[in-house]
Amino acid sequence: MEFVVCVKQAVDLDQVRIDDNTGEPKLVGLPLEIEDLSKNAVETAIHLRTQHGGRVVVVSAGGQTLKKTVKEVLSMGADEARLVVDERLADADEAAVATVLAKAVERIGAFDVLLLGEGSIDNYAGLIAPTLSELLGVPGVTGVREISIEGGIARCVRDLEDRYESVEVQLPAVVSVTTEINEPHLPSLTDILKAGKKPVQEWTVNDLGLDAQRIAVDKLVQRTRNVAPRISRKGITYEGATEDVVKCLLDSLLKDGAITR
Repeated sequence: MEFVVCVKQAVDLDQVRIDDNTGEPKLVGLPLEIEDLSKNAVETAIHLRTQHGGRVVVVSAGGQTLKKTVKEVLSMGADEARLVVDERLADADEAAVATVLAKAVERIGAFDVLLLGEGSIDNYAGLIAPTLSELLGVPGVTGVREISIEGGIARCVRDLEDRYESVEVQLPAVVSVTTEINEPHLPSLTDILKAGKKPVQEWTVNDLGLDAQRIAVDKLVQRTRNVAPRISRKGITYEGATEDVVKCLLDSLLKDGAITR
């Protein structure tokens, strides 16, 4: 079977700091990595390949750093990578990225399952999967926490927050997964070394028959600001005997709803 996985690179959220003056995150100079939900999608593809055989091809669109970050998922077990490299894609909106990914997938050829995370850890818009389903003309299932394949049909369990929904979808199909579907494994040193020898093919936006300038400029959504909520400390000091201080602290936390009995 042919498994294609769309992955995205993002900053390491553990290293993001907030500017005290503007309230905006400091992103300049932070290292990029393949974000977590993309790893869940790759892990799912690897499990399905183990069960059904075939090939796992990862595809991504972004800047030059993709050439380095994609090795992370290749070391996890993906067989090949196809990259659409253009610095303007780093700031493109979801509609533009989905258009580029759809063209890349079409260029790869026929697939059985196209996997990706239900949202990216940075924006979490959740728009790429349904847009790909529409552009590629195949059915799509989002928010999948379990998946199995039999007889050309994918049986999926969706997480709808307040309940689970079981669905069946005819392949080929687009499937977006949640973090609950698996725990991505850490590659061994041998796998990391092998990743550098796996096929990686690069395309430009123009190679896909798209206008790079329009992709960068014609945005349906313009992000105007990205601001973290301001958090001020109360600056309360408790004095007295330890027993009294602990009781006052607990009472205060209970009152604020920070803890419950």
